[in-house]
Amino acid sequence: MKKYIIISLIAALFLTSCQEKVFDPVLQIGAAAAISTPADGTSFVLDEANAADILTKFEWAAADYGFPAGASYTLELDLGDGSFAAPINLGTVNGLAIENVTVGGFNTTLLANGVPDNTESDVYVRVVSNVASDVDPVASEKITLKVTPYLVVIDYPILHVPGSYQAWDPANDSTVVYSLKGDGFYEGYANFTAADDKFKYTDGPSWDTNWGDTGMDGILDPGGDDIAIGAEGFYKLNVNLNDLTHTFTKTDWGLIGDATPTAWDSDTDMVFDAASGTLKLTIDLTAGKIKFRANDLWDISLGDTDANGSLEYGGDDIVVAEAGNYTVELILNKAIYTYRLTKN
Repeated sequence: MKKYIIISLIAALFLTSCQEKVFDPVLQIGAAAAISTPADGTSFVLDEANAADILTKFEWAAADYGFPAGASYTLELDLGDGSFAAPINLGTVNGLAIENVTVGGFNTTLLANGVPDNTESDVYVRVVSNVASDVDPVASEKITLKVTPYLVVIDYPILHVPGSYQAWDPANDSTVVYSLKGDGFYEGYANFTAADDKFKYTDGPSWDTNWGDTGMDGILDPGGDDIAIGAEGFYKLNVNLNDLTHTFTKTDWGLIGDATPTAWDSDTDMVFDAASGTLKLTIDLTAGKIKFRANDLWDISLGDTDANGSLEYGGDDIVVAEAGNYTVELILNKAIYTYRLTKN
């Protein structure tokens, strides 16, 4: 019995060794593409005057697939941590260079994805090669670029706000509210000097299309009654043209922070300056941090996230680097809210 088992086992091994083995083809790659231009660490300070110019020529060495391969190459941009979790495609070509990325186009891409203007930021670039649909793409080593974008002046949609506080002039471009996203939501600020001031909204510098609030129920009515403000002061105005609703909120703005004499315990009030249309304050500050807030509460507050000079609701504390006497301006009469610290 044992002889038969041994013979059967030998036969099985012999037959197995004689069978032809079939392997899937394996693609050997020698080296990934490598970016040669621009150099790693190159700095770019973008300028609106050169918006139509080419930013730079992006050039790379070909990937080596071990045989003549007709690869395509995609130039990718990462605005996060360099992991390319959500890369932005700057172009795909069959050659070894891309030279149609303009200063303006690159600037718009940066701003649209949250890169702060007028501040140097690190961004990352790599090239990804593709040779066939059933072969995994191969990425080059990333390079780091240091880029300072510029703030683009955008013609935001506006509504005019004529009223008794500005002689009922719908053509006055200094009394308007803005829609930053062009989505029917508008916001802005206006200073009313009398308790019996009234106003309306107009679409354009004429009375052809206007809204009031008949019944003062928060609903805008085409050609409706004048909106009564009720008390003099500096007001935050919000309009939603999608459902024709509106609100107005009286705001008394102040400066707060450990750089101020009262630290984070209380505000130092700011005063509206009619000549500039801004809120101002002259104050002794120490090195530290400040923020702006309305009505001695945190419901409406402004800080400077990314330290780029523009203000955001609930934004980060603003750093005061040196102690001294400062004129502080809160500028809320533009589409993008800003501030200015001037050492006297």
